[in-house]
Amino acid sequence: MVAMSGGVDSAVAAALLASRGLEVAGVFMLIAPEDGPQQAEPAQRLARRLGLPLVVVDLRAEFKQRVLDYFVSSYRRGRTPNPCLVCNRTIKFGLLRETAQGLGFPVLATGHYARVEPGQDGLIRLLAGLDAGKDQSYFLAGLTQGHLAGLELPLGGMSKAKVRRRAEEMGLSGLHGPESQDVCFLKGREMADFFADSPCPPGEFVTLSGEGRGWHRGLCHYTVGQRRGLGIPDVTPFYVVALDAARNQVLIGKESDLWREALAVAEMNWVSGQEPFLPQEFMVKIRYRHRPAVAVVSRGAGGLQIRFAEPQRAVTPGQFAVLYREDEVVGGGEII
Repeated sequence: MVAMSGGVDSAVAAALLASRGLEVAGVFMLIAPEDGPQQAEPAQRLARRLGLPLVVVDLRAEFKQRVLDYFVSSYRRGRTPNPCLVCNRTIKFGLLRETAQGLGFPVLATGHYARVEPGQDGLIRLLAGLDAGKDQSYFLAGLTQGHLAGLELPLGGMSKAKVRRRAEEMGLSGLHGPESQDVCFLKGREMADFFADSPCPPGEFVTLSGEGRGWHRGLCHYTVGQRRGLGIPDVTPFYVVALDAARNQVLIGKESDLWREALAVAEMNWVSGQEPFLPQEFMVKIRYRHRPAVAVVSRGAGGLQIRFAEPQRAVTPGQFAVLYREDEVVGGGEII
């Protein structure tokens, strides 16, 4: 069973599996509160073109409970959430996989640019996609061995350009919808619209020295490292350095105030199911588009600590630190 979004990646993934003579069906998830049957139309067109059945699964209630509520509560705590990573762990590779198995499909496939490979030790390894520009393994760092068993990622060894060429060869061009958005459930809406029923009240901009510098629109509109939209004139630009939920303040500073040598992580998920020997050096990403940086990971009295060889810019509570050993995802956890 292939999770089909209506985009080109999942359509090509389904076509590649069908070309191997496998029994393939597509599945489309209704997740956003306003989603209705019409949301599945692009996926329906692609499935018809490929001669595959498509199942539409309503996961809106579960998505609200596990992803939307997490999204809102993170901002209330002064953190910048990563809904894609949480959705993959709980919805797409959790509830959706259970749905596929209940319908008689032991294997779930998606169009993610990442790879899964069995290791000689009996464990399944999660690896980065070969197309470095499209690699999505960061978003899969919350998966476990249970998630990876019975998972196919047909695009992991392909480039985006090759996927587009295959789509043209298969006659899929023009049938698929637009590329997936980073936060798919916002559907182009402003953050203020999303928080209309869950107010995100204004508060004060405060410098690191405690000086008030005007009023912000609400914590949900800001993230660490942000420069645009602050509207605070000065000789050099101000940046968001931290969000103080207890005081409803946006702390601002200069470029030099954004750099950090270390961070703490909560609830680290080890993909193998076992914590490796620590302290140990890994390559660490602190957000999706971050270039991995060398860091030593260790256990301390306060939990897991990550200390970088060189300071990193805009370490953001709520985002996830993902550990790599070469191209293998070792684990990931929320930055606190």
